[in-house]
Amino acid sequence: MLKVEKKTMKIIIEEEFDDCTIDELQAELPASQPRYLVISYVRHHDDGRVSYPLCFVFSSPVGCHPEQQMMYAGSVLCLIQTLGLTKTFDIRNPEEFDEEWLLQQLGKV
Repeated sequence: MLKVEKKTMKIIIEEEFDDCTIDELQAELPASQPRYLVISYVRHHDDGRVSYPLCFVFSSPVGCHPEQQMMYAGSVLCLIQTLGLTKTFDIRNPEEFDEEWLLQQLGKV
């Protein structure tokens, strides 16, 4: 989980999670502050294949302070390009972030 450090305006790692579920990640997302997630997800396909998409999720909850929203929104494109990520998703309600939501988003890519 990444955040923008307000004092320096740098994107920093807030917390790293290993071998956790999407539900566990969702529980860690702040309900009123934006965050970036970079997730290596194990995806089991109907035909038996397994893939490991690297996903970027920008969580910007409704009701965030406008200054925070602008700070995060202004950095998101640069971060995505720097990391070379192609599976990028936005969510406005962190409570909706679950495995079903992520699979729906991956199905659109």
